[in-house]
Amino acid sequence: MHCESSQLRIPLNPTVISLWFEPSASSSTKKQLQIPEHPSPKDGCNTENCSIQSSNFFGFLGIFLQDGHFVPNLTIGAPVIESLRKQTKAFLDCHLMVTNPIDYVEPLGKAGASGFTFHVEVSKENWQELIQKIKSKAMRPGVALKPGTPIEEVYPLVDSENLVEMVLVMTVEPGFGGQKFMPEMVDKVRVLRKKYPALDIEVDGGLGPSTIEMAASAGANCIVAGSSIFGAAEPGTVIFHMRSCVLENQEKC
Repeated sequence: MHCESSQLRIPLNPTVISLWFEPSASSSTKKQLQIPEHPSPKDGCNTENCSIQSSNFFGFLGIFLQDGHFVPNLTIGAPVIESLRKQTKAFLDCHLMVTNPIDYVEPLGKAGASGFTFHVEVSKENWQELIQKIKSKAMRPGVALKPGTPIEEVYPLVDSENLVEMVLVMTVEPGFGGQKFMPEMVDKVRVLRKKYPALDIEVDGGLGPSTIEMAASAGANCIVAGSSIFGAAEPGTVIFHMRSCVLENQEKC
């Protein structure tokens, strides 16, 4: 995949960089897959002053959708995704921090979303139907869990015949950027990696040079980072450090 233009302008919100790698157990090459970009809430970023040089990234663009109910913040929706789809062939990876994710499947599918990650806390009664609908719209299903949610709650969704393809372990409370990494969440990653060697495991919240080792050594292969990159004097150096850390830990497996 590649971005169509030399620059992507991100409406309303700044970005969070995600580093994606193949789980070491599922690939002998342990190659880097993607460095996607995730919009997330932050002060003073809008269409005029928030842009990304797509030459620095590899075809993933993620978006945080927040409904003001599941989390206090209120962010973008399907119209922005539709606008982005017109500008890029990138994989549009959506993390839905919303109370009723099933209501978003149809509009996001029509808008051109590629990935649809919902929260297990609001999907206990209808996750099977939700996953099926997501796949019927040709989107990749993922499930996220908040810090207070036991990791066991996602097992049925990974073990199912109609399974999710990624688990997102939140290492902060969802809703706002700039929070401190919660190291106790790393145990969830470690348990997941042991149980599911080939699973894509993402961590989001407080990731940066001082915390990446904890997440990577536990088995996370998808790393989301925002403030630590965009607040850095040399963002590229931070990205390189985190990427190297994940790859080095995969080589140890």
